[in-house]
Amino acid sequence: MKRKLIFLDIDGTLVTDFEAPSALTARAVRGARENGHKVFLCTGRNMAIIGRDVLDVGFDGVIASAGGYVETEHKVLFESILPETTIQECLSVFHAHGIYCRIESKEGIYTDPQMEKLLRSAKPDPANSELIRMQKEIEKGIPVLPYNRYPRRGAYKICFTGMDRKAIEETKRYLGDRFVYAVHPYAEGSVCLNGEIVPKGIDKGKGMELICGYYGSGLADTVAFGDSMNDYEMIQTAGVSIAMGNACEELKQAADQVCEDVRDDGIYRAFLRMGFL
Repeated sequence: MKRKLIFLDIDGTLVTDFEAPSALTARAVRGARENGHKVFLCTGRNMAIIGRDVLDVGFDGVIASAGGYVETEHKVLFESILPETTIQECLSVFHAHGIYCRIESKEGIYTDPQMEKLLRSAKPDPANSELIRMQKEIEKGIPVLPYNRYPRRGAYKICFTGMDRKAIEETKRYLGDRFVYAVHPYAEGSVCLNGEIVPKGIDKGKGMELICGYYGSGLADTVAFGDSMNDYEMIQTAGVSIAMGNACEELKQAADQVCEDVRDDGIYRAFLRMGFL
């Protein structure tokens, strides 16, 4: 089989509920690489919170911060840090609309104090792996710092959490010309809506293009797995796109295929069917 470049989201795709990758999933990644394929993480997480339990599986590179950071073979191919003036403008707009923020920078993650309280009370939709991940970070004591410790040296992206979808839509009047919004699924009756903004022109799909260029491969030779709307550009870009069985409905509609749920080792089962192992 011709070498494929395989791109895997983390939360809701590679792992479930902020746990370590399962034994079968780790076996799938290692087996595909042993058979000559290249396997990359392609995640909304920034590098500071991609844990050793994930990295130690072994990958050929990472697209992090939803495309804001791209590396392979320990070489940084791309890094985009929003200037602090832009970060402060975004925070001002969100705060004016009663929306709390999470800043993901090179140094770490910093949140509004009200955000943790809202996250603790949230009822996540089962397909909202991003909200589940943030709740698990709190449970596990992952170091997420208060905003007053944010060093103000720019950041890769901003995540937001609010209680009013209309308010989130209203912020697009001020930011929608420069940022792409990914609003994640929310359970009926939920008091918590969450999502993220990423600068236009920066996304997981663009990261895939950079890695393809580095290896001299075409996008037709790429395969991508995802579960949420911050995977949409990755799914649109890939030669073959696969949504997890637990993915949100919009992503399933956009993907070429749907595999098993992450809890049923969907990556391993799909890799078997596709002949990667």
